[in-house]
Amino acid sequence: MLAGLAIFALHVGVLLLTAVHPPPLDTPPSAAATPPCSSIICQYGSSWADTRPPIVTARLDGLPQDIGRAHAFLLRPRMMENETALWSVFRQRVPSLALRTLVLDIARLRFRGIDATYPYDHRVELTAMAAALSPDPLAVEIPTYQRLLYLNALYDVALSFEGSPLVGCTTVAIAGAPVASSHPLLARNFDFETHDIFDLGKAILVFSQDRAIPVLSVAWPGLLGVVTGMNAEGVGIVVHGARAGRISRLGEPVPVTVRDALSVARDTREAVAFIARRNPMVSHMLLVADANGTFAIVERVPDEPAFVRWATGRIALTNHLEGPFASSDANLRVRARTSTLARRARADELLEALPRVITPADLAAILRDRALVGGTPLPPGDRRAIDAGIATHGVIMDLQERRIWVSEGPHLDGRFLGFSLAELLRDPDGARFDAVSHALPARTP
Repeated sequence: MLAGLAIFALHVGVLLLTAVHPPPLDTPPSAAATPPCSSIICQYGSSWADTRPPIVTARLDGLPQDIGRAHAFLLRPRMMENETALWSVFRQRVPSLALRTLVLDIARLRFRGIDATYPYDHRVELTAMAAALSPDPLAVEIPTYQRLLYLNALYDVALSFEGSPLVGCTTVAIAGAPVASSHPLLARNFDFETHDIFDLGKAILVFSQDRAIPVLSVAWPGLLGVVTGMNAEGVGIVVHGARAGRISRLGEPVPVTVRDALSVARDTREAVAFIARRNPMVSHMLLVADANGTFAIVERVPDEPAFVRWATGRIALTNHLEGPFASSDANLRVRARTSTLARRARADELLEALPRVITPADLAAILRDRALVGGTPLPPGDRRAIDAGIATHGVIMDLQERRIWVSEGPHLDGRFLGFSLAELLRDPDGARFDAVSHALPARTP
């Protein structure tokens, strides 16, 4: 009896110690009093969402609080579906209520003060999103605002664990000599070995914040940051998991850094300079590219200076560091225990074999490759393949045309729909028609 009371008191103490409080909003929320949107294309002020499958698209306009409210109002069903699926997986893997409570308490303590890692504008955005989600059936698990803070740092939290399912992405890029006759192109697989909801429930979100460059993000509803994105100036950034150094509990979640960099950068150099000023929460790499064909790979380790590798031509990136932390124990384990070297070698080989004039279809074929160096076929699902059958999205960017091709699923087997950022900023019907008319075909048997 006394032991049970002590454990309960300890749990209450953790809740009090790790509680976070949202900043005040300038105006009261209104979305909670508005009937849920049930149309195919919904509007909230000047923002809109097109919920037609297979890829949700949305343009979110205005000040941070406007974007947060519109995000939740327009995409609430998808956000709830994604979260419910995640909680279901958590309960299946940790069936004991007592053990789940312990795991959550440890996570709260490990990431206490996480709200301080977000810039104020994004805390306002999440506050408005939380208010617009009310009534929130999942608030019994973790209060809405606090839960949104954790969910938007999910990429970093997942990377903080050894054996993270995010250490599996592959990117290839084409720019500059000797391929000056091709547009600068960037193509990536975002591998996240978890629930299929992130594949079949993917979204293209365009953040059109006041006094900022519009930013396109390929991810899932509810994510205010960017793991794969491009802005209206033709700058593209993708995130790759890596491992070195320690976690910085007060470092900034990388999706937040990427969105903010894209919201101000007009070329690769401006983006890299912005990123270098922010301290990350966990180690990772960013591939940054622009419409002029200037590419950079930024290796980031918490509390250490960013290491930048500039590049042109044909480049590939997987998940091992090549800079100052290349010989760290954590990076050596990634090289020895994951598929990063096999995927990198095969990507380099495929890039070398490409013709002089390279098209998005050529890069789609690389993203779908299932072979070792030399062309030895691999069975479906083999983690050594560039396409291991676990990509939640495959994306190809033409940075000059500001067009992005996104896999419709399942994984990389379906078409790649070709969305124009200009059309997404203009009209949902036009954007959908344009995307289908520019689609790359599905995988051939």
